[in-house]
Amino acid sequence: RFAVSVGYWKDPYIQYFVRQAKERKAPEINRGKCVCVCAAGYYARVHGVSYLIKAFLERTECNCQIVNLGAGMDTLFWRLKDENLLPRKYFEVDFPMIVARKIHNIKSKPPLSKPIMESHSGDSLLIDSHSLDSSRYSIVGADLRFSSDLEEKLKKHSLDVHLPTLLVAECVLVYMTPQQSANLLKWAASTFPVAMVINYEQVNMGDRFGQIMIENLQRRQCNLAGVELCSSLHSQRERLLVNGWENARAIDMMQVYSFLPQADVKRIEALEFLDEKELFEQLMQHYCICWASKDSSNL
Repeated sequence: RFAVSVGYWKDPYIQYFVRQAKERKAPEINRGKCVCVCAAGYYARVHGVSYLIKAFLERTECNCQIVNLGAGMDTLFWRLKDENLLPRKYFEVDFPMIVARKIHNIKSKPPLSKPIMESHSGDSLLIDSHSLDSSRYSIVGADLRFSSDLEEKLKKHSLDVHLPTLLVAECVLVYMTPQQSANLLKWAASTFPVAMVINYEQVNMGDRFGQIMIENLQRRQCNLAGVELCSSLHSQRERLLVNGWENARAIDMMQVYSFLPQADVKRIEALEFLDEKELFEQLMQHYCICWASKDSSNL
């Protein structure tokens, strides 16, 4: 929210989910990476992930579905609606406690509930404390470590396995054991004939800088159970390929930053003075975006 308030990018909906931060964040955190996983990757992350999502929506002409895994307080559904880019259905999944908080915010804030009602058609909208289901948007309370339970709940909310499907996971898989994340990736690859997955998380964690990141998180009782898969871009790609995906790529966030429209990069670099370029680059080189696909329809 702080980055949005300063002007790094526009998000008129985050104010309804996140209180204004009382403390100022350092500039290198806002447009690159942060040692704290939860706050990582603001500007480059938002634009990098958004680029891939919009490419998928364009290629499928929005005749698809999106499953946002570990969505938290993400506002993507509302932003896509504003741009007239909603898929046929948009799903969010997170722990029931997180889902309950988000649903409470939606019910109590008309700027959030109105767009859901505007996009809804058919029978009355279903909503309780741990799930919300409309014709275009659903929130499901589930534990991603148990894919059979996840699939059952998604199907109750009208998941269509025959539709091209995009799965998005931002700093999610790293909190699972390698076996648990493998099970989730295998389930997705075997369930949808045409699918793409986007994974944003740490990389190059075996060097000294990566070890310091891990130690800082451990001091906050934050355990990265799957960090061994974040050793390199190669390991990130391989984990997707060995779990059933046909094509996979991975690039670090410094590369992402260099690919972004340079006029906008110059604009955001003028917002705050960044005097630690070396730290910024190190942070950026320790996060990545990976994406993989399986494509029986040659989209």
